[in-house]
Amino acid sequence: NAKAGKGSATLSMAYAGAMFGKAVLAGLDGEPRTECAYVQSDITDLPYFASKVTFGPFGVEEIHPLGKLSEHEEARLVEAKKQLKGEIEDGLKALDALY
Repeated sequence: NAKAGKGSATLSMAYAGAMFGKAVLAGLDGEPRTECAYVQSDITDLPYFASKVTFGPFGVEEIHPLGKLSEHEEARLVEAKKQLKGEIEDGLKALDALY
């Protein structure tokens, strides 16, 4: 009730970050955990994508495939990838400019 019922993206991000951190630390401690993460992968034609990832003692142990998508989900994925492609390219250019 931190926002009196108005919702909060900040709280959602904090919760997601905490879950991610717990999964990574548990994995490194030998207890494999699966959480969603934005990682470099080849599950789509994009160089980076968010998907389920299993963390283990050596970090990322497995990047899970997307699984079966409905026709609607396939169409939405095509739309999302168009935007993501540009954002990834911009991010990589910004990174190149730093180094």
